[in-house]
Amino acid sequence: MKQLIERCEKYFGGSQLVCGHVAQKYSKAQIWSFMDPRLLVTLLALRERIIAKPMVINNGTFTQRGLRCNRCQLVQSKSTPYLTAHLRGQAVDFDVPGMSAEEVRRLVVNNQELLPYPIRVEKDVNWVHIDVCNTTDQKIVQFNG
Repeated sequence: MKQLIERCEKYFGGSQLVCGHVAQKYSKAQIWSFMDPRLLVTLLALRERIIAKPMVINNGTFTQRGLRCNRCQLVQSKSTPYLTAHLRGQAVDFDVPGMSAEEVRRLVVNNQELLPYPIRVEKDVNWVHIDVCNTTDQKIVQFNG
């Protein structure tokens, strides 16, 4: 796990994967423990082998694109139970500078054999959502949010 975290930190840093509330309250080691290792391995495959370009998850503009906590506005705004993969450290939303979300999705689908785990990909949105909650035999399941 230590080597996995070191590789991920090179590209993402812990705070890019979690909301600001979590980043402020918890140590780096705790932050990494909240993330599903399958997601981390998948992010590395995307960053190093499939997309091979920087991926922007949370930054100054976006703050709820990785792990979300109970204090996040997106979570608090729900009136029904909200059990998204984002709450479990199993999902991220991201952009790739210079590429549209559709171009990134196509690249991932066309190179799905390089994915270490089955994933779900949200379609018809202007960002890229991936999660490791795919329970089918298919490498990629596309869904509408």
